[in-house]
Parts: sequence; C-alpha cells; structure tokens
Amino acid sequence: MYKIQTNPSGTRSIDVTEEHLQTIEDYHFFRDLIDSNGYVDEQVLDKLKLNIRSLLESEGGRDKRLLDLCLDVIYHSNMKAFGLQQLVLLFINWKNRSSEETIIED
Repeated sequence: MYKIQTNPSGTRSIDVTEEHLQTIEDYHFFRDLIDSNGYVDEQVLDKLKLNIRSLLESEGGRDKRLLDLCLDVIYHSNMKAFGLQQLVLLFINWKNRSSEETIIED
C-alpha cells in the first residue's frame, strides 16, 4: 500500500493500493490526460472525473475495481489537483519499477 499526500502542507493523504494502480493502467486513465504544459490543475482533475463517470455509465458499474478506485481515490473528499499530481508521480514510479522487475525476470 502506498500513501499520497493531497495537500502541500502534508496534513491530508489518501491510501493507494497496487490494485488501484493496476486499474489505472488497465484503463489508461493518464494517457493524454495532462496538456502539453505539464500542469496538473483542477481542470485536469475534472477531466479525469468526467472520463471515469462516462465509463461507469457505459459499463453500468460492472467492474468492482473501477468502483473501488473511484470511491477510495479519485472521488475521495481529500483529492485535489495536488493529490492527482502525486498520484501521477506514484503511478510513473510504480510503472517503472514493474518494468525493471520484468526485465530482471527475463
């Protein structure tokens, strides 16, 4: 389990599991999410939420992992733009570690 900081002062955080990160990867939620300026702001968070909401409506809430990701992380009351930026950084680090482990096993 990982913990991401959701505000600059560090007084709020959200727990993120391996399953949450795997769900983000499976659905490619971060692909083309951030504009070319590289800033994660509230508009980026809103865009992610709208993408997920649309997916949930089309699937009828059939994927429990997606629902867990929404309830535990994306729609968490502490999630703000700063938290999303930390989640993206965590995902990148997690993905890099997964790639390194795959190379070592081969």
